Amino acid sequence: MKLEFKGACREVGRSAVLVDDRIMMDYGIKPGEVTQYPVSSARPEAVLVSHAHLDHSGAVPNLMDIAPDVYMTPLTFDLAGMLARDTLRITERSGEIAAFDSTDLSRFIENTHRIEPGLKFHTHGYNAQFYDAGHIPGAAAIYLEDENEKSVFYTGDINTIDTRLVSGATDFPDADALIIESTYFGEDHPPRKEIEKAFIDSLMDTVNVGGNVIVPAFAIGRTQEIVMLLDAHGIKAYVDGLGVSAYKMMIKHPDALRNPAHLRRAFSNAILVDGPKRDRVPLESTVIVTTAGMLNGGPVLYYLKKLYKDPKSKILITGYQVEGTNGRMALDNGIIDNDGVIQQLGIKVEKYDFSAHCGDRELKQIVRNFSDRGTEHVFTMHGEDTEGFAEWVRNETGLDAHAPQLGERFTV
Repeated sequence: MKLEFKGACREVGRSAVLVDDRIMMDYGIKPGEVTQYPVSSARPEAVLVSHAHLDHSGAVPNLMDIAPDVYMTPLTFDLAGMLARDTLRITERSGEIAAFDSTDLSRFIENTHRIEPGLKFHTHGYNAQFYDAGHIPGAAAIYLEDENEKSVFYTGDINTIDTRLVSGATDFPDADALIIESTYFGEDHPPRKEIEKAFIDSLMDTVNVGGNVIVPAFAIGRTQEIVMLLDAHGIKAYVDGLGVSAYKMMIKHPDALRNPAHLRRAFSNAILVDGPKRDRVPLESTVIVTTAGMLNGGPVLYYLKKLYKDPKSKILITGYQVEGTNGRMALDNGIIDNDGVIQQLGIKVEKYDFSAHCGDRELKQIVRNFSDRGTEHVFTMHGEDTEGFAEWVRNETGLDAHAPQLGERFTV
């Protein structure tokens, strides 16, 4: 089995792994000042998508000129289609040249097979299966086995710890090779309850003195979890952006959720905002949960234009911020680029670790589990210190471990 790593190598973003020049696992983009795509051309016969975040699914429509079969879970199908349609809208409004068009999107929808987690299927000479990944609703890790019974398990983004929104991943197969994300290698997450308490305390301190709280949140996963947390504390939030549409899709797939009743109640109690009503949101002691999670576009920039100088208000960042994004600049330098205008932030900026990824402890435990069950090769990707993780794997387990560079190929 030959593996070629076409993205997410010693970086976060544009995940893409090509198997035997035939099967692509994920095909995403890397957001930033200039969007980056997987390296070099590929003509896979099939594409297996782990989940509906742009860094894993955002470039799949670009492949539709070769009409590959596409596989993903039913909820990922709904959410990935929503993201693709939103990408087209954004590029049309901005006048930019889109990487795919409406015809590609139609082909993407037509060529996609929706497969429930746990169901074995066959594609182009390979046996495959999706495993619950515990990252966001619908997320799956991917198992692939060739005709010689060589196998690989690709985690995509994975979390083994329960959140309010989804249960953690618990079920893993035996595999000859493990491809594992590395986002939080070297960094353990604080207990969720501690993070939630600190977040709520800071939010209430701000609201109680008349300040506003902007919570930039990823549309898929983080928006819904934050709204559930606020509802559990009796806090009514304004919810703006694509996260509302994502919620409406999620609630149609209750089996993918840990507590669908609470999610439904939380959004029923929230105030949902669309574009025309945005200017009616009162900016005094108000909590606003809105996209984009890295402050790169979306309604969050509308609210920041009004509040970026306000020292009483806060931006409470809740997720990983890729280098080069507004979110990372806000944290590191206290500035953002708001529609071409560089703004020095007077509003306070805080970060809370609501990660939907495994922390260091959980990543290492996954590797140990696979090592104990006979895995021989480990590949670390999707992180800023994949080399350090690969070195730990070699030293701790004795397994053959690599942190691939872009375009590098291996045989297992």
